[in-house]
Amino acid sequence: MNNLQKQRRDFLRFLATSPLLALSARLRAEETLEQLSLPEFMISSPEEALDVFDFHTVAKRKLPPAHYGYLATGTDANETLSANRKAFEHVYLRPMRMVDTSNVRLETTLLGQKLESPIILAPVGSQGAFHPEAELATARAARARNHLQILSNVTSSRIEDVIAARGEPVWFQLYPTNQWAVAKMMLERAEAAGARVVVLTVDLNSGSNRVLLEQYIRTDDRDCSSCHGNGGINDFLRMNPMYHGAEVSYDHFDTSGMTWAYLEKIRQATSMKIVVKGIVTREDAGAAVNAGADAVYVSNHGGRAEASGRGALESLREVVETVNGRVPVIVDSGFRRGTDIFKALAIGADAVAIGRAYIWGLAAFGQAGVEKVLEMLNGELQMVMRQVGIASVPGISAKYVGMTN
Repeated sequence: MNNLQKQRRDFLRFLATSPLLALSARLRAEETLEQLSLPEFMISSPEEALDVFDFHTVAKRKLPPAHYGYLATGTDANETLSANRKAFEHVYLRPMRMVDTSNVRLETTLLGQKLESPIILAPVGSQGAFHPEAELATARAARARNHLQILSNVTSSRIEDVIAARGEPVWFQLYPTNQWAVAKMMLERAEAAGARVVVLTVDLNSGSNRVLLEQYIRTDDRDCSSCHGNGGINDFLRMNPMYHGAEVSYDHFDTSGMTWAYLEKIRQATSMKIVVKGIVTREDAGAAVNAGADAVYVSNHGGRAEASGRGALESLREVVETVNGRVPVIVDSGFRRGTDIFKALAIGADAVAIGRAYIWGLAAFGQAGVEKVLEMLNGELQMVMRQVGIASVPGISAKYVGMTN
């Protein structure tokens, strides 16, 4: 071996033990992981699902483009839609070891109602666009898994039928019109059907710019008039049974003049408890409590209300601090995993509502899909609770999470 060969061999030995080479290899591995392209796979039954995103894949394939666009859309360039998911990246878990978590329980209480899980079904309108059995399939799944269901007032199914399918009262969401007689009619009907809580939604009073929906609509070559008609008010009334018997027009859905005084009008018209949905700031959280709300619901409508570019989880902290335990706090928008749900509970939410996740299950496999989504999220939440060392939902607190910059 000549001197040049010996020098080369010694240099290679040095590289093999160099920390710089190890760092370079690790960086290459990370780059490979980030660029990893998974093989396309569509589950053929709910039992095959690994997480809720498996249902999304099936739903996207099954649904007509316009219906999928309605489900998927955010506003403008989907800034808030994206922010909802990214917000979870800035909250990390702080696991505590050597804690007995052999019997993790999810029971909790919300507005005096005992729940077997803090995971509830958010109101999602027009579920007939996603499955023929619409809200009835969702209600049967909620009954099978014993979850609280909130029914949208732009439901495809009558509230009376949904409550019958659920086997107990649902909460009723209200999109008010600027015609008080219409709102009063709905409140009376919901209470007569058995609803004990009304969820006043206040984040769509001025409409929203759903660009992604319109992009999907123009790729849909079906004749939509067979179902939707010409889009007139009579077609709206036909597809939204809660408005049957109401004198409404599209102009009536402009509620930009609504103020906090509206809560008192509701209180005078019904004995149902009032939840205010769509709160994203400390100022509005305080105003809602002062106006007599029985619970505050943090939500940016899943990114469909305004292009704030702020995730709901980011809003949750200041709302919780302002409410300070005076009333329960609910949150939705962007929740897809058990870790997401745990983080919200640790920050101070009393319950977490899921929307798109269970609609993916509905669109993919009907009732069975919704049931499986609920089963998976409950299982994931229990697993996270075991990992961090907490055995009950009331015991979850801020010490189990931390925040990054």
